[in-house]
Amino acid sequence: MSDHSGHSNTTRPAAILAGIGMMALGIFLFVVNDVLGKWLVATYSVGEVLLIRSLAAVILLVPMVWPMLRREGLVPFLDVQRPVLQLARIVCSTLEVACFYWAVTDLPLANVICFYLAGPIFVTALSVPMLGEKVDARRWLLVISGFAGVVVALQPASGEFGFGGLIALLGSFTFALMIILSRMLRGTPDLVLVSGQTVGALVFGLFAAPFAWIDPGLLDGALLALLGVVAAIAHLCVNRSLKLAPAAVVSPYLYTQIVWGVFFGYVIFGDIPDLALAIGCVMIIASGLALLVLEQTSDG
Repeated sequence: MSDHSGHSNTTRPAAILAGIGMMALGIFLFVVNDVLGKWLVATYSVGEVLLIRSLAAVILLVPMVWPMLRREGLVPFLDVQRPVLQLARIVCSTLEVACFYWAVTDLPLANVICFYLAGPIFVTALSVPMLGEKVDARRWLLVISGFAGVVVALQPASGEFGFGGLIALLGSFTFALMIILSRMLRGTPDLVLVSGQTVGALVFGLFAAPFAWIDPGLLDGALLALLGVVAAIAHLCVNRSLKLAPAAVVSPYLYTQIVWGVFFGYVIFGDIPDLALAIGCVMIIASGLALLVLEQTSDG
């Protein structure tokens, strides 16, 4: 589970600060994207949102993909390693984003983000059967603690737990599967992986959108397209962050998304987090950060 990012111990402070800034900006943009998505799925179907979002992302990707096509043709896209795993990753990435949009139609934004923060905990648990990695007793205790936080946040005994919670949990699980599959396919160029998951969401949208299509006005059409643009820029910020600074330094800033989720949820949608969600989120974040510390300690 080591992270060989190629950073030296003498990474310049300016580069580290820039990396932190890029990660913080990327996470902020992801939450802005989530807010836009929650706003739009109140009117448009998940299939329609994914279709227009993915079309915009494809248009943004074309200038980046075109030089590779001219240089190497379709070979990098068609002659990929382990095609079954490639397809499974595309399915997981599509299901993950669809689950997020479905979940926010039923739950406050902060709740859904909280469940998705459990992704690293799922990754640790899944790394044993899928990657053959060894997880010691301390890590298993943290995994169990993180899952307990998920249960607290879900509130299964309160009568409020329902469709949205299940869908958010499924989305978090498929997100973890996508991360595991990405590790297994680390030899595949990043551009091929991004293109595959973008096309996968586009195909899903093409099939699902016609069943509940609503013609968007000019403003809503622009906002739907903006989803793909903002998400692409956020991905670029996060990727650049990981090149500027060590992953151990910038990874904790992933958890700032819950702060933005609570803020935008209250300001835009009037959502006020309850005590169970707050406690569950703290348990999940504490477990995730402790797992990160243990991983970096063992790597050292």
